[in-house]
Amino acid sequence: MKLVLMGTNAFVVPIFQAIKNSGHEILAVFTRAPKPVGRKKILTPSPVHIWANENNLPVHTNINEYNYTPDMNIVISYGVILRDNVLGAAPTINIHPSFLPKYRGPSPIRTAIYNGDTKSAVCLMDVTAELDAGGIHMCREFDIDENDTNEIIENRVSDIAIQILTDYLKNPSAYPAIPQNGTPTFTHKWTGTDEIIDWSRNAREIHNQIRALGCGRTKINGIDVKVLQTRLNGDNLDFLRIQPAGKKPMDWQSFVNGQHGLEIKIGQ
Repeated sequence: MKLVLMGTNAFVVPIFQAIKNSGHEILAVFTRAPKPVGRKKILTPSPVHIWANENNLPVHTNINEYNYTPDMNIVISYGVILRDNVLGAAPTINIHPSFLPKYRGPSPIRTAIYNGDTKSAVCLMDVTAELDAGGIHMCREFDIDENDTNEIIENRVSDIAIQILTDYLKNPSAYPAIPQNGTPTFTHKWTGTDEIIDWSRNAREIHNQIRALGCGRTKINGIDVKVLQTRLNGDNLDFLRIQPAGKKPMDWQSFVNGQHGLEIKIGQ
């Protein structure tokens, strides 16, 4: 089958590699343009861009350059709105990690973790002009454990997506699309403001916030700190790893030792 692949994030790379290993002809890869990274703001290509270069595949960072006639387009965590020049060229399918129509939009995994969901799903769906509204070809459920982070779930989604796409691409007609059923809910892009910890919330809510967003921001003994990893201890929250401003990540006990016996004041 002749395919055009569209994706950006790191967890997409193993999926695209599995598709390539299955013997399909990849006409081109589309990904987001390089972004400035780090303090020096060095322009850095996306993980998918790097993968495409390593595999000597044509790669584009502008969707307006689409001029292909594949058997199918496959879209996973691309982050670009597709228009008629793509959707009219070939059937276009998407891997979406949620129980559609729940959690349409850009951040279904983070939103599920943030909300404390214990289950989610990976859906293979048609891409339509309306956001994440297409019919569903396949859907497989998975569990979310209380300490699972966004990175862990992305890896789980990647593994399931490989299984789904392998089965689907062998015989697409065996998996006809079924319309979504229910009232949709929508996610949003998370920002640095969302990382600020509100200590009026309970321990589980804060734990979910940190594992969903990768960190929570607060003050400890007047120092700006990123809380990187926590653990629930009954109704309490244990800190495991933090990163004080201007320093490398460290375990909690190392930070406490560095306070030389001072009372630990969290949120102040």
